[in-house]
Amino acid sequence: MKYFFFISFLIFSASVFSQNTTQILKQQIDSVFAETQGDFALAFKELSEEKRTIFIDEHENFHAASTMKTPVMIEVFKQAEAGKFSLDDSLLIKNEFKSILDGSGYSLKLGRDSGEHLYSLIGKKRRIKDLVIDMISQSSNLATNIIIELVDAENVNKSMRELGAKNINVLRGVEDMKAYEAGLSNSTTAYDLMLIFEALANGQAVNPKADKEMLEILRLQQHTDLIPALLPKDVKIANKTGWITGVHHDSALVELPDGRRYVLVLLSKNMEDMKAGTRMLAGISKMIYDLFQ
Repeated sequence: MKYFFFISFLIFSASVFSQNTTQILKQQIDSVFAETQGDFALAFKELSEEKRTIFIDEHENFHAASTMKTPVMIEVFKQAEAGKFSLDDSLLIKNEFKSILDGSGYSLKLGRDSGEHLYSLIGKKRRIKDLVIDMISQSSNLATNIIIELVDAENVNKSMRELGAKNINVLRGVEDMKAYEAGLSNSTTAYDLMLIFEALANGQAVNPKADKEMLEILRLQQHTDLIPALLPKDVKIANKTGWITGVHHDSALVELPDGRRYVLVLLSKNMEDMKAGTRMLAGISKMIYDLFQ
């Protein structure tokens, strides 16, 4: 009986210590955010063992930038699973799109897009899955707009609501300047992106097979200057970034070599020094990782 109470005491003490450590870390991150020019939000959730969380302005709205491409990918896989098309089907590569504001046409500019290789394929066809990989790994805006036309932004939002993400809004494709100037922009919260990555991690976004495939695509990410930047190479990271002027985001499932996993979302806006803000956010990611050491 004494042994039972001793073990119970150790478990209770470890739990209290862990809670105190997490609270101290939250205070430290709050201080770093307060000392850095700009506005920031964080959502952290451990998916194994202690299930620790840290939330800072997690329900604050931010311009989604390219983080909205993860919800779009989920909708592609959902519709493929429903039989609307196959991921092996092909779509025509084009650079002509319609504004959601008034239906007028617009095109993307080559120098403002990460996936520049696609522009040499205009007029040709490319497999849907390859376009999704372009959209995620290279953050291709051209691929994104072609894919959004396929699945429809309204369907993306409906699927996000089904996952519990009530405040993420995918309204349009990229560089629809008329809509942007009218205040029609894609938006998100740190909490909603956390829910989406948690669903992917647990095989609940579409189904376990599709979610595993989507995580493999996210692990192909070529933009790694934020959450992955200061972490060891043996840490597996499935992430999607997003950036525009004054904004740099990252959202990720992080898997440690020992099998422990956590979701981390870092959002920012109104930054004047993007390089300093990015270094700070990479440091916050390292602070979260160190919690597991």
